[in-house]
Amino acid sequence: MNPQTNKLTINQWAEDDRPREKLHRLGPTALSNAELLAILIGSGTTDESAVALMQRVLNDCNNNLNTLGKLTIQQLTTYKGIGPAKAITILAACEIGKRRQATQPQERPELNSATRIYNHMHPIMQDLDVEEAWLYS
Repeated sequence: MNPQTNKLTINQWAEDDRPREKLHRLGPTALSNAELLAILIGSGTTDESAVALMQRVLNDCNNNLNTLGKLTIQQLTTYKGIGPAKAITILAACEIGKRRQATQPQERPELNSATRIYNHMHPIMQDLDVEEAWLYS
C-alpha cells in the first residue's frame, strides 16, 4: 500500500479488477467509462488511482461523455493528475468517438451462395500457391 494515503494503486488491485486485464479478458463493454478513460491516461496521482481520477472528472460532467468532450485542455488540466498530454489524450478519444458515430458502418458483402463466395474470394486467392480455407463470421 501507499504509506502516505493507505490507498491501493491499480497495480496493487486484484488482476481481475485491473482495467487493462479486465478489457483483455472480458472485452471493452465490460468496463465503465472511467475505467476506459483510465486506460488512456495511464496513471493517477499519489492520492487517487487513474480510475478514481476519471470517476471524479466524469462526476463533474454529470457522467456524460458529451459534456466531457466539450471541456477544454485548460479545464481538464485543473484536475490534479491531468496535465496537457493527458488532457489531449482524453479529448482525442472523445473526438474519435464523435467521428466514429458520424461514420457509416462498412457494409459486408452478402455471401449467401457459392457463386457470390467464389466471386468475392477469387481475387484474393487466385494467385496463391497453396490451398487455404477461410471462414467469415
